[in-house]
Amino acid sequence: MRLLALDTATECCSVALWHEGEVHSAERVAERGHGAHILGMMDEALATAGWTLRSLDAIAFGRGPGAFTGLRLAASLTQGLAFAAGLPVIPVSDLRAVAQQALGCPQRPLHALVCLDARMGELYWAGFDQVDGYARPATGEAVAGPEAVIAAARQWLGSRSAAGAGAGFLAHPVLASTLSSQLQPVLARLAPHAREIAALAARDGLALAVPAEQALPIYLRDNVAMVPGQAPVS
Repeated sequence: MRLLALDTATECCSVALWHEGEVHSAERVAERGHGAHILGMMDEALATAGWTLRSLDAIAFGRGPGAFTGLRLAASLTQGLAFAAGLPVIPVSDLRAVAQQALGCPQRPLHALVCLDARMGELYWAGFDQVDGYARPATGEAVAGPEAVIAAARQWLGSRSAAGAGAGFLAHPVLASTLSSQLQPVLARLAPHAREIAALAARDGLALAVPAEQALPIYLRDNVAMVPGQAPVS
């Protein structure tokens, strides 16, 4: 499978190409202006590989949660590219992309609690399990305050431990301090990246692809905190 993946959900703007297990990626960190960078990064990556859009099997993108403007950019760009080339789209959770990084750290944790800063005193969060080397959703994705996240994480984990991952741990240090006995390690500087989005999209395969018009962002702002047992969002 040949995939182009892109992500603009956070300050890390990234693109990646996936082909039969090999991934080549590029990133640029900027607080704003992703729209001025992402197309050039994508064109350069395709030119270096000698690919065209029509030579791809699908386009994958980070569908959120994340920054509102960044999610709209990724979704609209993916829709336009997919329409133009007649390609399906594979949406991938940005929380799951962070979990994929965390589960691959040297400690090889079996679970990951991912928390991204949602501003306004809240977090985007979800729990993930490692299954055959890939992150699988273990809870629903939600936006909530740190106290609610701590309570739900304790209910999900029980006596187990997990890696903590994402900038939410920097924005809300109470998470790591309160759950210190269960979070090992805490990887607070991990951010979503197109290379993990590409790997997860390839794992999910074309069976989970959608038409271009269904390449929609997931904001979560209207959701209440979800507790373990509710249906996960993949």
